[in-house]
Amino acid sequence: MSTLRALARAQAVAAGVAQPVATVRHLHLAQRPLVLVPLAMAGEAHAPLAALVGTAPDDARLLIVPQPRNRDQRFRFVTELAGIVLPWLDDFRGVAEAVAVDRGRDVRYRYSDAPQLWVPNPAGITFLRLLGRSTRFRRPDGDYPVHPAVPLLGRWLTFFAERAEQPGSSALLAMTDALTLHWATGQSAVEDLHLPALLGWIDPPAGWTGAAAAARAEDPGVCPPAGPATDPEFDNAALAPAMVAWAAADDDPAARDEAYAELVGLLRGQLAPTWELMWRGLGLLGALPPGARVAGRWAGDRDAFTSYAEHLDADGGPQPRHDGAVAAAVRLHRLERAATSYAVQRAYDDPLVMAEHRLTGEAFVGDVTLADPARVDDSGKRPVLRPRIQVVTTEAVRVPVGATLWSTARPGQKAKVVFVTPAADGRTEVVLELSGGMGRGLTAPPGTVPQVGERLCLTTLSEAFLPAGAFPTADETPWTHGGPPLTDPSSGLSPVVG
Repeated sequence: MSTLRALARAQAVAAGVAQPVATVRHLHLAQRPLVLVPLAMAGEAHAPLAALVGTAPDDARLLIVPQPRNRDQRFRFVTELAGIVLPWLDDFRGVAEAVAVDRGRDVRYRYSDAPQLWVPNPAGITFLRLLGRSTRFRRPDGDYPVHPAVPLLGRWLTFFAERAEQPGSSALLAMTDALTLHWATGQSAVEDLHLPALLGWIDPPAGWTGAAAAARAEDPGVCPPAGPATDPEFDNAALAPAMVAWAAADDDPAARDEAYAELVGLLRGQLAPTWELMWRGLGLLGALPPGARVAGRWAGDRDAFTSYAEHLDADGGPQPRHDGAVAAAVRLHRLERAATSYAVQRAYDDPLVMAEHRLTGEAFVGDVTLADPARVDDSGKRPVLRPRIQVVTTEAVRVPVGATLWSTARPGQKAKVVFVTPAADGRTEVVLELSGGMGRGLTAPPGTVPQVGERLCLTTLSEAFLPAGAFPTADETPWTHGGPPLTDPSSGLSPVVG
């Protein structure tokens, strides 16, 4: 936990309401998201019990499994879920847009929009990941056939689960994660995973403190758990008897219908409060202005959606159960690059996020007191424009001479530290030499060089492109990591082990 977030939590306790830790929204909000609130049966390995799903507050469809231990009923539930999700996905495949590539010498096409899926908490993401894993390899023929939509849905759910691992992606989001990214409460991070309590801190009822609203929300009789786990008292006192009654009425259609209606009412009562909280959370997030770089990250989600849709159109196979050595290394490298880029983009978009880096010495804010926008460096083979400015700051400057800084106002311009001079009054004078972002001539266009009196935020965080690493092919991978075995050239038979 950062120092500023710890301070915000303390202020939330003192003020009785959650405190903002962001000035902008760091994720994309779709115009037509699909909200899915799942429930799983306790004591069973990923046995779906029910789900409330829809694209609008008044468009909730309840799917239930009267007996989750029954395989046929589970796959009937998945088939019904596919009947909702797959047409929703197809709605985003109608309009494509051209994107310039290779510096404008060619174009490629991607869908102009992409689907966005919301669940209440990270456990909901895990539920969908496991549901996709258990269905994407099923077959519509052979032993134990399933509906053709079942494996297709499993592949899409696996796609969403993999996108959820991508830092900055907005394809599959957990509401608790999205809210805690923008607000700090007066409770622990574990308690923040409880959606009713979290919203109790962020948006308490009139006259209530966040702590009181959260305590009330933790009562299962008032706010049932947000899933996929159910309340044990509900399981024992209400759900189990209703399931027994439904199973016992096998020979009596009227009694069976009555028992089914009771199950529907019980499960809807467990899911409906969370459904309302999900849309309430979306409203709170929608009130925040989006960050400047959110659209770029959403474009990455649209690229991924387009690519996977084309893969399925070409009869591409399901995702593998396990990555090979090279594929795992490539995935890890990609996630690390995305995490680095996402952290930098959030800091550039949001002064509150950048403040955390100012505390650690990775950034400082100061005023321009001197500027020489016409300075030319003629020490090389040809003269180049190298303006210099002096920035005075009251913050600690922990960057050495020769380091390169970037300004949040001009991210494409480098600022090389030439001098760092502490002053007697506690201020520090920093002389910077600028390069880039000023054209190719020897005269800087207006606005490209900071003027005297301008306030700058300078940081070591860079938005420069991070090149991908080089990885061996499968044939070049050692046999210890899944590559081809080495053989003794003299015999051509025995693999070389040592």
